[in-house]
Amino acid sequence: MATVEVAREAGACYGVERALEMTEAALGGGRGRVRTLGPLIHNPRVVESLAERGASVVGDPREAAGCTLVLRTHGVTPAEEALAREACSSVVDATCPFVKKAHRAAERLAAEGYRVVIVGEAGHPEVTATLAHAPGALVVGTAEEALALPRSRKTGVVVQTTQSAARLAEVVSALLSRTEELRVANTICEATSGHQGACAELASRADAMVVIGGRNSANTTRLAEIARAACPRTHHVEGADELDPSWFEGAGLVGVTAGASTPASQIRGVVTAIESMVGE
Repeated sequence: MATVEVAREAGACYGVERALEMTEAALGGGRGRVRTLGPLIHNPRVVESLAERGASVVGDPREAAGCTLVLRTHGVTPAEEALAREACSSVVDATCPFVKKAHRAAERLAAEGYRVVIVGEAGHPEVTATLAHAPGALVVGTAEEALALPRSRKTGVVVQTTQSAARLAEVVSALLSRTEELRVANTICEATSGHQGACAELASRADAMVVIGGRNSANTTRLAEIARAACPRTHHVEGADELDPSWFEGAGLVGVTAGASTPASQIRGVVTAIESMVGE
């Protein structure tokens, strides 16, 4: 019989909980029809649940004309926000405060004449939104990509909030050879660092690990990578229905962690299902 242990820091972060609360308030506050601009969070099951209750996803603010539009946690471009305020009856800005911090940092660095480099995943909604706050900014995901950049006299760095401190350090080290002056705004979310450290600690002791969260979630995918490095028997699931009892055969300790877009109810469901499997 195995023990199931949840990482000391796991699950929905402040920004996600705040966004869900704001959307719940819009749904129950007599604001009429509610829509979200893009998936509110990177958790398909939660997004599907919200859609079933009336908060469906739109890809363009004009699709929500006359509705209350909730701006996703990952942030939107200034142009998208302006269009939303013009087309919609009301706008609820659920952008994570840590993402807003990255936007302000990018704007400030650009205004001060720095070439802005965003450490993150090209194409990710958060990175796309941050790029729009510093026209001409560049995105790099690795030290190798940083080394390939042309030299610049002044380089300013901001970071996708879900990146790891180790990745930031690697990129910053590479950029030192590509610029005369380097200024870094560490915009990694505190919850991200806490989740990653707790995941690594638990994975180092576990015989099997389960990481819960959307497969489209950057921070959950990174947790799975961290866990797998220490515990090869790591599995990434979105819900309890994906669990396989064979994963836990011979395990003394099963570790569980969850991404920042995973509500407590989703974690409880998976833990309960694992406990029923390992207790047989």
